[in-house]
Formats: sequence, structure tokens, C-alpha cells
Amino acid sequence: MIQAIGTDLVDIDRVRRLLGRHGEKALKRLFSEEELSYALRHQDPAPSLAARIAAKEAFQKCWPESLSWKEVWVGMEGRKPVLRFAPRVRARLEAQGLRAHLSLSHERGYALAVVVLEARAPGAE
Repeated sequence: MIQAIGTDLVDIDRVRRLLGRHGEKALKRLFSEEELSYALRHQDPAPSLAARIAAKEAFQKCWPESLSWKEVWVGMEGRKPVLRFAPRVRARLEAQGLRAHLSLSHERGYALAVVVLEARAPGAE
């Protein structure tokens, strides 16, 4: 059963400007090592970084309390993006029987993320 849906749209040029002004300081503040490892392999990392910001914001719209930038991040399972969580957030999701689903996209000037929080039936995988 769907508990919450969050979505966010990020202007990729805005991310480029942020990186131009704040460089490595912004990267270290906003992104996990896993996210940076993935995005910085690309010739232009801005679309991937923008999608990851959108994912964090989309999840925040589903979550009842404020989170820091590094308490939720995007990992990859093969070609599929997945949300990963700091231990306290992961424990709370598990305790409430919640599973987060993520979809990312970027096209021309924008990156989009959609997060769906699903409540699983007790004992369901």
C-alpha cells in the first residue's frame, strides 16, 4: 500500500553554478562517496548530481522530519538507482515496514526524481 509519494525537479544549470561557486566544498556537503564515485565518472557530472539532489528532496517530501543531505543518498544496483539510508533512518523505515522506491530521469536542462514509500504487509519481503 502506498504511504507517500514525493517528487522533485532540479535545474541542472543551477547545479553547475553551485559547483562553479563552491566546488569541492559543495560536493562534500551534499553527496555521499558512493554518489560522487558514480557521478564523477561522467564527462559532465551535473545531470547525475542534479538527479541525486532531486532524489534527496523527493524523499524528504515523504518523510515526517528533517534530514541532512547525507542521511539519504542514491546508490546503484546494476543500472537501477536505489535509495540508501543512514542507520537511524533505515531502522525507522524497517520498524514501520516501509520500503522506498526511486525513479530518476534527466533531459536537457532538468533532472527529476520520484519516490514512493510503500507500506509492506507484515512478513512480506
